[in-house]
Amino acid sequence: MTPADAAAISVSGLTKRFGPVRAVDGIGFSVARGETIGLLGGNGAGKTTTISMLLGLLLPTEGRVSVLGHDMTTADRYAVLPRMNFASPYVNLPYRLTVHQNLKVYGLLYGIRKIDARIAELADELMLHPFLHTPARRLSSGQKTRVTLAKALLNRPEVLLLDEPTASLDPDTGDFVRSYLEAYAGRSGCAVLLASHNMQEVERLCARILIMKAGRIEAAGTLPELLAAFSRDSLERVFLDIARAPEAAP
Repeated sequence: MTPADAAAISVSGLTKRFGPVRAVDGIGFSVARGETIGLLGGNGAGKTTTISMLLGLLLPTEGRVSVLGHDMTTADRYAVLPRMNFASPYVNLPYRLTVHQNLKVYGLLYGIRKIDARIAELADELMLHPFLHTPARRLSSGQKTRVTLAKALLNRPEVLLLDEPTASLDPDTGDFVRSYLEAYAGRSGCAVLLASHNMQEVERLCARILIMKAGRIEAAGTLPELLAAFSRDSLERVFLDIARAPEAAP
């Protein structure tokens, strides 16, 4: 297998313990270049901890994490960070800076050339112009969500990690953002890991779906595979079956 064919994200035996608690418990999966994978799970399932280890923000207790061929458990992760990005509406932007100032700071951190032109491009694509010079503290939750996504796309990432990217958006804007993400992934070949509680969003955007519970991956596959395995007619019913099932003994 050549480097160009290798998985964009490769995880094996990934475990994170906080004292006696196994927040992530020996999971493994991969995401191919150009593929969008959904990550589902209730609160406390281990999604955020998993994403934090993919970003190199947390070091695993055990296991292996590779992004674009770089080991995220060592200093090698610094070589790949400019090629990936992350968006979550739950991470606050500096409140006193305007939207444009925020994006420019992040763009400079990523070493993006012609940053003002890139900000203008994203402002056009994500409809940011009406509040581009508004301080972040005055943004509505929906506006903040779009700005956070723009921040994550500044460096045209090859790997994009998304945590509920359409949270707080009205249905029309949410649909617009989903369409934008579909088009971006299609034209860029970006690998996307999407954590979301929006079942329709996951059904629409994701080639495969991972469902986590208590730190483990309880089910994985395409939507038709999951529906067949659980004899259900919707992803929501599959998710509820897993969420409500008694937890296995450790």
